[in-house]
Formats: sequence, C-alpha cells, structure tokens
Amino acid sequence: MRISGVSEPKARFSVGQLVHHRLFDYRGVVADVDPTFSLSEEWYEQVARSRPPKDKPWYHVLVHGSSQMTYVAERNLEPDPSNEPVEHPLLERFFDGFDHGRYSPTRSMN
Repeated sequence: MRISGVSEPKARFSVGQLVHHRLFDYRGVVADVDPTFSLSEEWYEQVARSRPPKDKPWYHVLVHGSSQMTYVAERNLEPDPSNEPVEHPLLERFFDGFDHGRYSPTRSMN
C-alpha cells in the first residue's frame, strides 16, 4: 500500500547495469531492484553485518564467474567501469543481450 505524499527511494542502479561490490570486490549485473529491503528480519540479522539501511534500494545481483545471486544494499555498490560481459548461468533467464556495457532485460510475455 502506498501512502499519499510518501515516495519510494530512487534507485541509483537499474536492471541490466554492471556493478561492483565495494566490500567484497566482485562484479555483477543487476537482475532486479527492490525500492526498500524486502527479505526477512532473520536474513538481515544473519547476513547484513554492516547493517545497511533498509529504507533505501536493494539489488538482486548475478555474480560474475559464479552461479550465485546476491542481495545487496545500494551503499555497497558502485558502477563497474569495465563494460565487460558477466559470466553467469542465469543470464539468459533475465537478459536478451549485451551491448555497450549493458544487458537488455528479457521482454515479458504478459
């Protein structure tokens, strides 16, 4: 439910954008964006040790050279300047192609 006059935080990164994790030094591509933290409190307490803000955007990131997808707070990401493609087994599930350092999201059929 959206409250009148209250807007969701604006995401700095978008689906298909290459990113770099500041703390864990890995590259990846944004597969989805949540305007605010959307996992469980238990997950946050166990995994988000640096306690990033929950009221800012969080990102589902396909990790380069891995089969992992991570959930990352915006403050832990920065643009990846390499413009190099990412290797990940789920790329084709989320994206149609790669051009000029950016992935094109798969078009939905609904």
